Amino acid sequence: MHWIALQLLPDALQGQSEEHSVADPLAALAWQALQFTPKVARVALDETAEALVMEISGSERLFGGRGPLLRLIYTKNSALAPVKYTQAATSLVAIAKLQRAGERASLPLHTLAAARPHLAMLARIGCTCWGDVRALPRDGVARRFGADLLDALDRAYGQKPELYPWLTLPSVFAAKIELHAQVETAPALMFGAQRLLRQLQLWLRLRNEGVAALEFGWTMDARRNTAREGALTLRTALATQDIAHLQRLLGENLARLTLPAPALYVSLRTLRTEPLALQSAPLLLEEAQKGDSLHQMVERLTARLGADNVLQLQTRADHRPETLQKWNLIKNLNQFKSFEIPIKGANKQNNARVNAVNFLSPLVKNKFSKPFAALLQADALYPTWLLQPPLPLAVLHGMPHYQGPLTLVAGPERLEAGWWEGRHNTALRDYFIAQSEQAGLLWVFRERLGERLGGRLEERLGEGPGSQAGLSAGSGAWYLHGRFD
Repeated sequence: MHWIALQLLPDALQGQSEEHSVADPLAALAWQALQFTPKVARVALDETAEALVMEISGSERLFGGRGPLLRLIYTKNSALAPVKYTQAATSLVAIAKLQRAGERASLPLHTLAAARPHLAMLARIGCTCWGDVRALPRDGVARRFGADLLDALDRAYGQKPELYPWLTLPSVFAAKIELHAQVETAPALMFGAQRLLRQLQLWLRLRNEGVAALEFGWTMDARRNTAREGALTLRTALATQDIAHLQRLLGENLARLTLPAPALYVSLRTLRTEPLALQSAPLLLEEAQKGDSLHQMVERLTARLGADNVLQLQTRADHRPETLQKWNLIKNLNQFKSFEIPIKGANKQNNARVNAVNFLSPLVKNKFSKPFAALLQADALYPTWLLQPPLPLAVLHGMPHYQGPLTLVAGPERLEAGWWEGRHNTALRDYFIAQSEQAGLLWVFRERLGERLGGRLEERLGEGPGSQAGLSAGSGAWYLHGRFD
């Protein structure tokens, strides 16, 4: 058997770095130790001090021997809090060495908890160390000092098994700490929250779980005529162990709060956790994800701007440009989806678009700057920006004007949609690409009025969109609907 005893140094809390600070360092050490052995226990050294004991004999082979295991244990612990440690064949001897260095035979009696109630009597009969008591007749020791002292000595010398209430991880994380001073502003609570989040991260890693909902609470000064407690609930779309992301979310929410009274305590409790699936690291460094994921970005924006100010794009099966998409509130981040709107053309193209591309190819290459190369794609008639609502254009001599006369260079593309929503929402339009000397390329449309045009428009469209008849202005009101900026 091989036992290790760990004890926090008196200045453990002050010696912690901000990066690794936790709410309860000894509990964090105990949870850390459970990575190496299931036999971990907290024991009381006296009325004020506690220590950890670990039995590692059964785990040595799993970690390549005692030496590598001990180095791993001490390296892990040093990151959480400064500790001192000892090793021995039994736990009681290891605990005694924490309190005073020395060999087992010369350990003073005050380092054995079962002997402390009898120190004065043992001193009068000349017993000052463990070996002195062990040399006394067992029957006499049992009659005068009780069986507990003999039982402790037997366990210390390995003659009886050592039994402890072994630690296990709680099924729900809940921790509370007292703040060093009264905190009057909500953002200042982050110092205490960071310590709680660090301990939560350790708990999640040991359970191989991620947190999807947690509650951060604070207790305020009871002497104020306000509510005694406050709480803030954080929810994430996906269960996570990313404490940095949770810390940013909590900071964004606290920045929007006002404390009605100074806070004295802060607490953290998990509301919902989920097992995490193991993921393999990418083989190539280029494949590693950089920055926040889409869900994390949406969660941060929601926390900073409010849920009513973060919208989700929804595409719609409608030909009208102003109704091709819709922006909705994200009611449930678990159902949040990203939409990739294709820039390149679809497989099905009408003749108007094909002819427009063919017509614009030499024009774009010879006369326009590089950004207009996008017009060579199959969606050539769709502009960069839409005007909402469309801007009515003046018509002089049958031609639309915008900062001067417009020259129709491509079109028309006919659109008939919205009839299922009623007469007032029906769109009957012919779209053109127009060139302006001052404004560049514009996207304009003409309202098509069948009762006024009769069959003449259909005849002109039959001649092809690149012909003079196809590009003529004709009748109907004209509107500017987009710009190719």
